[in-house]
Amino acid sequence: MLWIKSLHVIFVVSWFAGLFYLPRIFVNLALEPDANARARLLVMGRKLFRFTTILAIPAVLFGLWLFVGYGIGLRGPGNGWMHAKLALVLCVIGYHHACGMMLRRFESGTSTRSDRFFRVFNESSVLLLAAIVVLVIVKPF
Repeated sequence: MLWIKSLHVIFVVSWFAGLFYLPRIFVNLALEPDANARARLLVMGRKLFRFTTILAIPAVLFGLWLFVGYGIGLRGPGNGWMHAKLALVLCVIGYHHACGMMLRRFESGTSTRSDRFFRVFNESSVLLLAAIVVLVIVKPF
């Protein structure tokens, strides 16, 4: 089980690294007037989103393995932390999906959001990660 936990943490950390950086690319895209620089940022964004998606899949699968296969947070009283964590994981998956939608808007030239919006959007991933870590470590419920 410790190997599965380790792999889960490694992939979650890697996934979040991409989720932290991709909106920073969006900030730069929102500010960049030069077409060549924008094209380069779009290539970076596409590659990072694809790689981040590849990392998300094993993160979720190893998490499901721990939850269903080993019953972590599944059995017994006092597992409200796991329900809260799973709700936040759904939010992270939604955040990931939103990043993909925003990237497609930049690619099509239809993004109307400001750099300030993307700065705030970027910080929400940090809050999601912090909440998940607290739930897993402290298990407050």
